[in-house]
Amino acid sequence: MSAILAGIGRLAHRYRSELAPATVAVVFDLVAVWLHSAQPGACWWVLAGTGAATLRAALRGAPWGATRAEERAYAAITTAVAGVWLAAATALGPGHAHLQSVLLVAMFACGTPWWRHRRRRARVKVDRTIQAWPNLAEQIGLAGSRVLSAAVDVWGWRARMTLRGGQTVADVIAQVPAIESGLGTRPGAVRVEADPAHAGRFVMRVLAEDPHANAVPWRGPAARSVADPIPLGVFEDATDVAVPMLRRHVLVGGIAGAGKSGVLNVIIGNLVACPDVVLWGIDLKGGMELQPWAPCLARLATTPAAAETMLRDAVRVLDARARAMAESASRLWIPTERKPALVIVVDEYAELAEQSPAAVEYADSIARRGRAVAETLLAATQRPTQQAMGKGAIRSQMDVRVCLRVRERRDTDLILGQGMVTAGWHAHDLDAPGKFLVSAEGFNHPRRARAYLVTDDDVRATVERYAADRPVLDHLSADALHDEADALHDEVDEADPEKVLWAALSEAPEHGLSVPDLMRMTGMRRTWIYDRLQANATQVSRGRWRLPNGG
Repeated sequence: MSAILAGIGRLAHRYRSELAPATVAVVFDLVAVWLHSAQPGACWWVLAGTGAATLRAALRGAPWGATRAEERAYAAITTAVAGVWLAAATALGPGHAHLQSVLLVAMFACGTPWWRHRRRRARVKVDRTIQAWPNLAEQIGLAGSRVLSAAVDVWGWRARMTLRGGQTVADVIAQVPAIESGLGTRPGAVRVEADPAHAGRFVMRVLAEDPHANAVPWRGPAARSVADPIPLGVFEDATDVAVPMLRRHVLVGGIAGAGKSGVLNVIIGNLVACPDVVLWGIDLKGGMELQPWAPCLARLATTPAAAETMLRDAVRVLDARARAMAESASRLWIPTERKPALVIVVDEYAELAEQSPAAVEYADSIARRGRAVAETLLAATQRPTQQAMGKGAIRSQMDVRVCLRVRERRDTDLILGQGMVTAGWHAHDLDAPGKFLVSAEGFNHPRRARAYLVTDDDVRATVERYAADRPVLDHLSADALHDEADALHDEVDEADPEKVLWAALSEAPEHGLSVPDLMRMTGMRRTWIYDRLQANATQVSRGRWRLPNGG
């Protein structure tokens, strides 16, 4: 029910201008109900006020801002009709005789010029822009370009353009700030999209208002299989950003606060509703981001050691499936409820690369070999530099790339790929959390979108609905983990990290052990290690520690 109401609210806000006559009629009806019940004699004051307002509208166009004679006449007639009806409804009651029918007729009679007038004024503005385009184009270095057609829409207008021979869409993209200045729009109002059928043509869209000024509430899971495209959000034309993710590794990047966790929540929220995919999670921030989804995750690792174990297990699953497929002469693992896909979600991948290089090696193997066996990675990070991604080839293996707001232009290329800024993918211009660009198969042009907003209540409701029905790994994959499962759990989950730390330091060589070594042995974070080192251990050289006299 809440989703339906939210949808109605979005539509009402989007078409608030078109709904203005109906809104005014409803308000007048409610006011008439109140006045008739409380002050029926106020009808004479209403008539007096109507006369004054009508005269003011006719002579000065106030307070409607009407400047032309026909606009002032329309304002005066509308004011008079509305005031006379309100006076009659105040005296007699809005339900008297045919007053409701009169109100409905008046709404359409006065509303029709309003609707036509708004469209006409917008069309006139576009026509004037088309006429002025040759001069503007010459001033901004696009001389010879022409407007083929133009149309007004809810948010502004769009035009199909053609370029002079030798010009390309890249030339237009480079001049977008100059186009905005020439058209007198706000910064960021102009969009340029290449015409896939003609290298010398493009579509220019000018937005009078930002369609993504407000957050877009999540409507709940839409996917019912891991093979279904997952709706991440909406484009500026209100169409869904539905991205296929089966056999595709996903990279989500952007600065802190840009909305990476929000995008992860949208994806996870859809995947938990799919009975043919198992989810594992890695969150080295103590589970802060992924813990709310824990009942729907088959495994959740919150320490470097646990993450390394998980990814090592994922490689075992990969190898087992690959062997079985080779024996059966199959080329693809087809996910079903009994043979589910495996998706591994890694929040803040850079933390994993820093704290567990061995885990990154396993992740790199999954990225290179996991597609055929339906085993994929979903990684989020702020700046996916080569160092942050673990110096392997994992970044180049990411098929779906979601880029939220970045601080520097070059960071767009880090996330989306080399040369994307030059091609018009300007993630540094995104101005609100949740706004993003997506690069994937079928998404080859820089179209701005906004991710759905998944609230804490949405997460709780989704977990309650689907946690009990989550699938488990197939027998083949589970058997691949069975042999060493007990030993691994003893080592990672049940070992006392304090005992492991002091035993390692007491047996350390004379040159000591490094903090990363100790983190890997204990599975604990850097601050936990340092707190104990400062109290009892000796630093034998820069960054290396042991117990005094060997413990």
